[in-house]
Amino acid sequence: MKIGILSYHFPPEPAFIPGSLAEELAARGHEVRVLTGFPDYPGGHVYPGWRQRWHHETHSERLTVRRVPRYPGGATSTGARMASYLSFAGSATLTARRYFSGLDALYVFQLPATTFAAAGVLRLLGQVPTVLHVQDVWTRDGTDEAGEGGWVSRLGSAMTRIYRSAARIAVAAPSMRDLVVAAGAEPDRVRLVLNWTDERIFYPATPGAAARQLVRRDGRCVVMHAGTIGPRQGLETAVRAAAALDRTMDLVLVGSGSAERRVRGLAAELGADNVRFVARRSPVDMPELYAAADYQLVMLRDLPELRGTVPGKLQAALSCAAPVIASAGGDTTELVERVRAGLSCPPEDWAALADRFWLAATIPPPSRTEMGRRGRAAYLREMSLPAGVDRIERLLHEAAGRVTEPVGELRRKFA
Repeated sequence: MKIGILSYHFPPEPAFIPGSLAEELAARGHEVRVLTGFPDYPGGHVYPGWRQRWHHETHSERLTVRRVPRYPGGATSTGARMASYLSFAGSATLTARRYFSGLDALYVFQLPATTFAAAGVLRLLGQVPTVLHVQDVWTRDGTDEAGEGGWVSRLGSAMTRIYRSAARIAVAAPSMRDLVVAAGAEPDRVRLVLNWTDERIFYPATPGAAARQLVRRDGRCVVMHAGTIGPRQGLETAVRAAAALDRTMDLVLVGSGSAERRVRGLAAELGADNVRFVARRSPVDMPELYAAADYQLVMLRDLPELRGTVPGKLQAALSCAAPVIASAGGDTTELVERVRAGLSCPPEDWAALADRFWLAATIPPPSRTEMGRRGRAAYLREMSLPAGVDRIERLLHEAAGRVTEPVGELRRKFA
């Protein structure tokens, strides 16, 4: 097939879903054309060594990547973010007719950032069948900022138009299906495709002496949270839970984010000496750090829009065969409990989380290892790169009319 990929982010940005999908589809014999922007995430500045220009293409066997200019600085403010979205939409639409001519199907990596570009490109291409891979349904985060409410409305309207025009829609979490159907998608066109992680980095590892020294300081159980320390994670709950068990376990927070100062302040206020902070590390270092800890902590706040989210750190932990403690609602805890990869509790309940921490510390190491093994097996079966690309490839064939599929498929839980 001749397949187009439209994605706001693409490698060398940390965008391994569209990047690895493009490589794998090309390796399977498809002709793949990617339309994206110049790399600027997460700093909001074009990467060193890159210069924005109109005619920039790279080629490898069966894979072409075309980059178009966009306004950088999308993370600095609401206005800058929307300027970046709209500038990419304009550049992509101007380029799409010629670049995407003759496609059998178009795949859209559907983040809010891609929405306006997708709306313009789909309108321009007309009859090209489209597969949307929905990663996030636009939420109310930040609606207290000036002018944000109007942009939420515009994004919501654009998403609805795209959902209604798509031949197939893949959602990254089961409950997300309800959200896109409520927004206008045809239920029979929606399928579950769980995200995979960067498997070149995240796989079972043996911790070296440096990793052990960084993570452990005695024989106590170590629970690690690796990643963003932000408003969605609600790590204050974890700090309060750990502070109640200061002689039982250690909580190690690896990373940084907008809520880091507040979380550090709470740990100091509570005198939680068993809560330690480690600066952000390179992703390639993380499997050893995961292995040096006893559990990986996955946290999401109790917000309606997060109940249909499976955060990427869960796939990374499962791929590394790390047992998990999940303090979240909806799909995340359902997955952890179903595959028996760890422990879970309701979100934003520090007493319940403290109970899970205590129980985790009492579980013997062989049982923890078995949790990790079950999680790894579930990842390979349901979330791995081959499994995900198989499902997306089938959706592309269905969209192009090359696969006969029964109508009225019942809603599936996890595959």
